[in-house]
Amino acid sequence: MHLKVYTEMSQIIDYPVEETLDPENWDSMRTLGHKMMDDVIDYMSTIREKPVWEHLPDTAKKQINKSLPLEPEPAEKIYNDFLEHIMPYPSGNIHPRFWGWVIGTGTPMGALSELLSAAMNSNSGGLDHHSANHVEKKVIEWLKEMMGFPDTGSGILTSGCSASNLIGLTTARNTMASYDIRREGINPEKSKMTLYASVEIHSSNQKAVELLGLGSTALRLIPVNEAFQIDLKVLKEAITKDREEGYFPFCIIGAAGTTNTGAIDDLDALADICKKDNLWFHVDGAFGAWAVITAQEKHLVKGIDRADSLAFDLHKWMYMPYEVGCILVRDEKDHRNAFSLTPAYLTHGSGGRGMTGGDLPWFSDYGFQLSRGFRALKVWMSLSEQGINKYSRIIQQNIDQIRYLEELIKTSPELELTVPAILNITCFRYVGTEIDNTKLNELNKRIEIELQEEGIAVLSVTTIKDQIVLRAANTNHRTKRADFDLLVREVIKIGNKLA
Repeated sequence: MHLKVYTEMSQIIDYPVEETLDPENWDSMRTLGHKMMDDVIDYMSTIREKPVWEHLPDTAKKQINKSLPLEPEPAEKIYNDFLEHIMPYPSGNIHPRFWGWVIGTGTPMGALSELLSAAMNSNSGGLDHHSANHVEKKVIEWLKEMMGFPDTGSGILTSGCSASNLIGLTTARNTMASYDIRREGINPEKSKMTLYASVEIHSSNQKAVELLGLGSTALRLIPVNEAFQIDLKVLKEAITKDREEGYFPFCIIGAAGTTNTGAIDDLDALADICKKDNLWFHVDGAFGAWAVITAQEKHLVKGIDRADSLAFDLHKWMYMPYEVGCILVRDEKDHRNAFSLTPAYLTHGSGGRGMTGGDLPWFSDYGFQLSRGFRALKVWMSLSEQGINKYSRIIQQNIDQIRYLEELIKTSPELELTVPAILNITCFRYVGTEIDNTKLNELNKRIEIELQEEGIAVLSVTTIKDQIVLRAANTNHRTKRADFDLLVREVIKIGNKLA
């Protein structure tokens, strides 16, 4: 098929008909978009009326797993399939009674900002003189200010703490190595590098160590004290022993909020050890780092501003839509030297004009991605909408709600508090009356499943000192104290039924 076009000179140019992925009728797409917006707002505003979680049925799985489409389908049909088979079965974390794992709730403004950033479709990896890079630059400046990092430090937004830890530990390895590790690669004959963290540290750190080619045995996992903090005495002894045996200690990873219990290492003491022993200090602050913006709990993370690199999420305890995390690095040069690589086709930074004329440093020089989405927009819009003081109050509210839950547990003879909350995580279990202790592990796992499958609430379980316990992690801005009243009643009711 061809299209004939008549020019001003009455010449006929015979163009082939060329296709696009834009809609044939923009007004119809606008109408559908308005319906999507209304449906999403209705869904979020009535989420409390729905089950927390529902098992994805086989009928929906079958519809999702359809054959590869070869020809176009009507947009309205595709959306109807979404409404029927996908939207009713989310992971549940948008519901007020979701306290499983550590997963944030999201917000309406955050969701809308995702639409806007997708419509702009900017690549935030580089290029000059476009708005996305300036928004991310400002967001990083705000985050440095909140975390107490110097203005001269650097940072980038990431997909989350798994990526942030990888970037931070890459920077640590490359900076502290006694040779050019980027050029020569890992060379155990030159340096047997070791780093240290508590046994409670998040598994993403071990993944990062393995990806960096150091091997999981290079990560020395140190026992914890009764507060689930890294044992400083054992840590110091491990560093000394490794040095005596010819290893090269280069980094300590401090935890600002462990996943199991919310424990926070003595960050000030770890910073002192790193300073004394010339070690890199990395902090994994996935959610606990945000205690720094509260007036009452800020002391718990004292020393976090002394980190050489700090990883944290915004999709957990800052309630922003998945996915967005951050890595901050104290020394910008160390950060850039770990990642910057500029082939001829990416040359930039001179002349001042055009899209490579030199406006801001390219974010691709500070991480492993060249292609990067416009994550910064939802952060910029969310912080602007609510203000940091409100975030501070809601984080404190989450902590106070968990302490309220603990009081309910303490006054319920059927329940036992196993790990008191440090921040926003508490662990407890159903013990009933005169139940054999050997049966309690299986019973509490069954309670977790029943709560989820009945759509009442989502908790997760973990193992503390060989006991399977129920774990509530509150990073939910929609939760009210009445939700925890209901939770305790239902745990006891289900426990009594199953016992």
